[in-house]
Amino acid sequence: MSFCCGASMIGTRGTMKHFRTFIHNVPILFCPVCHRVEIHHLVEQEYELLAEYAHGDGASEVDFRDYVDQDREELLANCVNHEDEDPMEIVLNQIDMALDLLAVAKRLGDQEWEEQLKRRLTALNNRRNKLAQRRTSGRRT
Repeated sequence: MSFCCGASMIGTRGTMKHFRTFIHNVPILFCPVCHRVEIHHLVEQEYELLAEYAHGDGASEVDFRDYVDQDREELLANCVNHEDEDPMEIVLNQIDMALDLLAVAKRLGDQEWEEQLKRRLTALNNRRNKLAQRRTSGRRT
């Protein structure tokens, strides 16, 4: 399981830019709190090699799946959430985990960790509110 700023990251595929080359369908991990993106650790070396070769060849775009065969299940096995899940469920799951961690931080008396978790909860709550607002505005139309 991968974490960023304490939140579990979401497994997905995305487009990464390496100099002037866009590499599509790269397995990535995405943080729903700070929006940090990182290459999935199981394909990091393959990505670096492909990116260097593509850049060296002057390719403007390549598709990761055309060059690297990777089992989707293996990539997502260590992810708590996945891109094809309901965004509201993902955020609610992240809030639950952060609240559990907040209880642990309070028991340990770790004020710095508590403050980090409270900031994370604020960001997650804002995200939850935006998702709820989109749902209600979508129902009116």
